[in-house]
Amino acid sequence: MERIILDTDIGTDVDDVMAVALAAVSPELKVEGITTVYGDVDLRARMVTKVLHMLGREDIPVMAGSRDVLLRNREIWWLGHEGEGLLTEADRDLAYDRRHAVDFIIDTVMKNPKEITLIGIGPFTNFAIALAREPRIADYVKQIIIMGGSARLGCNAAELEHSDHNVSRDPESAALLFRSGAPIVMCGYDVTRQVLVREPHIRRLEESGSALNRAMARMVRIWLQYWKRDYTAMNDPLCVALAFDPTFCRGPQMNVEVEYDHRHPTGHTICSLPRTPWTPPEDLEKPAPAGKVKVCLEVDADRFMSLLMDRICQYKIPCAQLQQR
Repeated sequence: MERIILDTDIGTDVDDVMAVALAAVSPELKVEGITTVYGDVDLRARMVTKVLHMLGREDIPVMAGSRDVLLRNREIWWLGHEGEGLLTEADRDLAYDRRHAVDFIIDTVMKNPKEITLIGIGPFTNFAIALAREPRIADYVKQIIIMGGSARLGCNAAELEHSDHNVSRDPESAALLFRSGAPIVMCGYDVTRQVLVREPHIRRLEESGSALNRAMARMVRIWLQYWKRDYTAMNDPLCVALAFDPTFCRGPQMNVEVEYDHRHPTGHTICSLPRTPWTPPEDLEKPAPAGKVKVCLEVDADRFMSLLMDRICQYKIPCAQLQQR
């Protein structure tokens, strides 16, 4: 069983909610805790707590983390209606664990060498602060799977932005993370923009009979209305799935750097094979040395979407949890 900590900026977009749900219902995973990052981390922690309550997974601790970015030099991007479609007025006082997310991450990783996978699906501030306070995390963590970056080398390269939300909102934290030497899997737009939720998926959520799934369907429709399109990407759940089935994505080991300046927002990932400059043509046929980051460039999109929808729509709250309610 894979032991994970999931770090999220759960908000208006439904993919964070689906990632939390997939982590909570997947039997291959032991969720040590879920932490929140960026902006109103209290609201985000209450959203996670609500999702876990609706799944009967009150055993998973939830902790709020860093509200500001690493250097406190960038404004927080905020839609202003985070939690719409999920939280109600009655959820205002939902309680969660009051330990700080960074303390929890450091303690859990350091006490369990090579056993904990960190999954980051928001800006990487919590991870960066943890690594700055305890650099040995880079050696003690099993792996770090992140939703972030874009190599722009996959089959959809021409369609992708140069930067993504999670890197560009706190590029200093992203740069620290990639330079840490930790084993990282970069699950970026090259693959996540190929796993899409469309109308048939929304109807399946609505028809599943689950209150959480109906709430997620509402959130999808709110998001699609905001962006004026008929699909949205399941960026974050794909990272969760890679923790228990890395064969969903394929890609080479590469070196990754974050290029940014002091404008807002700024920051994009530069991915390269670790060859020497001006490699002679005759040497290009030789295998390149391994880089530090696995960069996902291909994805088995249909298989992943089938697993995601089956697990979320077929999940039943365990009888023991139902009897306690």
